[in-house]
Amino acid sequence: MKVIDLTHTIRPDMPVYPGTETPKFLPANSYEKDGFKETLLTMFTHTGTHMDPPAHLFASRTTLDRFPPEQFIGKALVIDCGELAEGEAITMDHLRRYGDKVEQADFLLFHLGWDKKWGTAAYFGDYPCIDDAVLAHIKAGHYKGIGFDVIGLDPIADVNLTRHKELFRDTEIVNIENLKNLELCGDDLFWFSCFPLKLEDCDGSPIRAVAWFE
Repeated sequence: MKVIDLTHTIRPDMPVYPGTETPKFLPANSYEKDGFKETLLTMFTHTGTHMDPPAHLFASRTTLDRFPPEQFIGKALVIDCGELAEGEAITMDHLRRYGDKVEQADFLLFHLGWDKKWGTAAYFGDYPCIDDAVLAHIKAGHYKGIGFDVIGLDPIADVNLTRHKELFRDTEIVNIENLKNLELCGDDLFWFSCFPLKLEDCDGSPIRAVAWFE
């Protein structure tokens, strides 16, 4: 079995969404004093490779802990959009290249190649985003989730989070941000898992996103 890790490592100096704080790793117990090591971790729920549920935007919508576990595992397809320049849109033409596989997937993962900018100021630039037609297609489908190797579903400048609101208003779906290594997954369907922490009333959670091939 071939396994590919699609997850950025959480560390104190990692990139975070503008306006939030980086994770804090505080020593709680040590080998020398207590005979074991334990760390107090403080971070935002949308840190690193993470997942948004509908409750991220709407108080009455589904939190992550209320989704069944099967929501977080299934067949995925990477949509290659790596040729797009800054500010260009992901369109239905990108999906049509993959034929029926787009409808067979549980997760659509959009590869921009933006993970190669991780740790630089350029990561917060004008990355390509899905257009209205792609968003409408996702909402009309039966997808468990979508994902991106950029920091947001919306452009970094859209503080209104327009696409998030449109996606989550009526759709039972999860949105994954800050993926990596999507270019290693090929152009066919593969197994994918993205389990979040099971936190009460959870508006988001870091995940360990993994692709595997039998």
